[in-house]
Amino acid sequence: MLENYTVLDLETTGLDPKKEKIIEIGAVRIRNGSPDEMFKQLVHPGREIDMRVTELTGISRDMLENAPDIEKVLPELLTFLGEDVLVGHRILFDYSFVKKAAVNAGREFEKMGLDTLKLARVCLPEQPSKRLTDLCSYYGITYQAHRAYEDALATHRLYQKLCVNYEYAMQAEPEKLFYAVKKEGPITPAQKERLKRMETFYQISLPYEIEKLTKNEASRIMDQLTAQYGTVPKFAK
Repeated sequence: MLENYTVLDLETTGLDPKKEKIIEIGAVRIRNGSPDEMFKQLVHPGREIDMRVTELTGISRDMLENAPDIEKVLPELLTFLGEDVLVGHRILFDYSFVKKAAVNAGREFEKMGLDTLKLARVCLPEQPSKRLTDLCSYYGITYQAHRAYEDALATHRLYQKLCVNYEYAMQAEPEKLFYAVKKEGPITPAQKERLKRMETFYQISLPYEIEKLTKNEASRIMDQLTAQYGTVPKFAK
């Protein structure tokens, strides 16, 4: 059983790390099997968040209005994570979002990880749902679901329960986490101008902070707008 590790959990605007953004980070450093230090931070995603995200997490647009963006949060987060093994429920999901942010910032982020979801699939095959909320309910672990720090702490407790009850979980070894992602450059001046022209011509207001988009994100948004509304004439202002 691991005695020293850090549990990581994120809340995001969606499931695809190549398109979606982090809105909350929660991490718990575990030493000698017990919580030692915590990391809790809301993150501004540079876009409006859907109501479905607010309904799921309780995180509103107002709560994120004055939050720092990921570029400002990332150095402190990477320092907190240090050289620890990462533990998480579907840890590759959380790792992939941080990995993307790190690559875009020109930072290294290579980690070993242990996934409580994978452990639960082996140890608890009879359980119909392997979601964190349902597994915690099974073990009587109470917490506020879908908030990053609370989920991280609950994952730590779930890991301990699995290790106490199953030799497989106790002997499980961390594995190298892998997520392939390329660095994305910032939005170009030409893209900024074109998006503003699109807003004017289509008479819409984009739910993004244009200045914070990457080049790839801007290109994808422009393609979506063209498919939905049609091509903006070259003479349009």
